[in-house]
Amino acid sequence: MKNGKNIMVPPADPITPFLVMEVMEKSRILEKKGKSIVHLEVGEPDFPTPRIITQAGVRALREGKTHYTHSLGIPRLREAIARKYRRDYGVTIDPECILVTGGTSPALLLALSVLICPGDQVMMSDPHYSCYPNFIRYLRGEPQTYPLDEDDGYQPHYRDITRHLKRKTRAVLINSPANPTGAIISRKNLEEIANLDRWIVSDEIYHGLVYRGRAHSILEFTDRAFVINGFSKLYAMTGWRLGYLIFPSDFRRKLQSLHQNLFISANAFVQWGGIAALEKTRAEVNKMVREFDRRRNLLIDGLREIGFGIKVPPDGAFYVFANARKFGRDSLEMAFEILEHAGVAVAPGVDFGARGEGFIRFAYTTSQSQIHEGIRRLKKYLRN
Repeated sequence: MKNGKNIMVPPADPITPFLVMEVMEKSRILEKKGKSIVHLEVGEPDFPTPRIITQAGVRALREGKTHYTHSLGIPRLREAIARKYRRDYGVTIDPECILVTGGTSPALLLALSVLICPGDQVMMSDPHYSCYPNFIRYLRGEPQTYPLDEDDGYQPHYRDITRHLKRKTRAVLINSPANPTGAIISRKNLEEIANLDRWIVSDEIYHGLVYRGRAHSILEFTDRAFVINGFSKLYAMTGWRLGYLIFPSDFRRKLQSLHQNLFISANAFVQWGGIAALEKTRAEVNKMVREFDRRRNLLIDGLREIGFGIKVPPDGAFYVFANARKFGRDSLEMAFEILEHAGVAVAPGVDFGARGEGFIRFAYTTSQSQIHEGIRRLKKYLRN
């Protein structure tokens, strides 16, 4: 790709800002000036990492587990991941087809790197997680979208996807439970998507954060899929930066070589924390999920009372994607006005695609008392 002066454009040039981070950074500036802010913008659990995970990481450091690991990840961790998918979804995964990464973002980057060439297209829903298109653009690919309908609970349908498929569409990227909508793809829709004549990349990072129904893995229906998952959300381990990629066996050497060159391996002591997360935290995780559900109901009721539109409540993740068009059409302007005048940090819907314009995403990753306070401030501001 070249500009008018015949100079090659760097890959980072088409990358757009992550707007929710812009809101968060602005909120930190206001807090330094003494302003009180209720944080409903970022999808980061406020719970501390379960102690047994932290203890495992500290123990690994004390035992000198501070060196490179196998480039695919510690075998015991990969075996634990395989057991999790066997237990939760009834699928058998070869641990040699699991790559442990420093968070889910590297996992997505690696998966797309072995799938697309410059000019290839990757399809995703609109709305979608903000960063997806930028990963594709960075690799010189082209993002494609198909629409999701608020009235339909943001369910992707085979007919809608196939209507937008093109010859250069190399892969279809799905996310369930979804960011920003909290929607869970139904078994029927997921099974139909698995029959598409394209590679499927399934972002399953919010699995386990489910309040109604069940989240299915794409691997229950096809092995022509790349699955991205990790520890940040369910185990309150965002700062640990630990994720993984499950991939078809034919891609093992390509992915391993890429990871060796770009990242070498995930941090050793962090991987031991991941083993503890998978093997020893079920009670703590269930407790966090129950609290998220209480917060979810509290936030939905409060937003509806104020006048935000929520036609179908979210069933998973920890977000409410609310229709705010009765208050304004420019969600970015609205988000910064709410931050400045109400002291509530929220995510503008336009960050998640064109069909997110006029919506606001609220994250219930803070305490019930803070959610109450955020609703109170929003009500007061919007009445004025």
